[in-house]
Amino acid sequence: MTGSTTLSQLRELLRQHQIRATKRLGQHFLIDYNMLVAVAAAADLGEEDTVVEVGAGTGLLTAILARQVAEVIAVEIDPRMVELLQETLHSTHNVTVVQSDILQVTPEQLLSSPGRQSDRQSYKVVANLPYYITSPVLRHFITARLKPDLMVVMVQEEVGRAITAEPGDMSLLSVAVQLFAHPSKVRRVPARCFYPPPKVDSLVVRLDTFSSPLVEPGRAAEFLHFVAAGFHSPRKQLRNSFCHGLDATREYVNGLLSQVGIDATRRPETLTVEEWVHLWEANLRTKESGAC
Repeated sequence: MTGSTTLSQLRELLRQHQIRATKRLGQHFLIDYNMLVAVAAAADLGEEDTVVEVGAGTGLLTAILARQVAEVIAVEIDPRMVELLQETLHSTHNVTVVQSDILQVTPEQLLSSPGRQSDRQSYKVVANLPYYITSPVLRHFITARLKPDLMVVMVQEEVGRAITAEPGDMSLLSVAVQLFAHPSKVRRVPARCFYPPPKVDSLVVRLDTFSSPLVEPGRAAEFLHFVAAGFHSPRKQLRNSFCHGLDATREYVNGLLSQVGIDATRRPETLTVEEWVHLWEANLRTKESGAC
């Protein structure tokens, strides 16, 4: 099947069901067959795997996943697409379609969906994410009590580059994701590979989750609030950025940075996740000692 064949099939499916892509839901359907196969391949799928697909849409990717794994739990918020999925996948017996907002359902709830063919609790996530909910969906899974083994997500190229950034180009998003998972770029996806095409290109990113992150998920918000204070004035020296972000004196900030051996003239984007964690822990100790 070629990309053009997939596009003609997709258009016919949408025409038959009188469906138009909804801008409000950020619907851009991946229709290049080679790209669909590449997304599935990035998840290192095995015949025993359970895959949670977020935003199953027309089911083109769902069908490819289903041929390679034990089961697919296809989550779709749009009732029109759910109806289409149930029709096109009715003979695919290892797919469970769940109509839901992914942010309103936990992994535990998905894995207890009626009609599942397995009781396995380990799973992988594959998703073509609407740009406007990328960060919330990533956070939803990587901070969950029952985390996926890995995630393969298609995101806006700029966001993908931020997620996979290295020290020197780090951002709050980089730290937030890399605290819980190791990200890697899979491949760039031009806008022409979607229907309708978005205004920007996309990037497929793989996230291998950590079994024991440096910060407990329950304290992630507190930690990231501290990191946000450090990024208060990006491109400025840490000393100045923290003074504004923490509303603290220069003496306090200098002492904090000195505790963990970080040069006060460095810039926020140069710090590693580990350095941010050490700084946060030093700040907690200093506050507990009453020295702030």
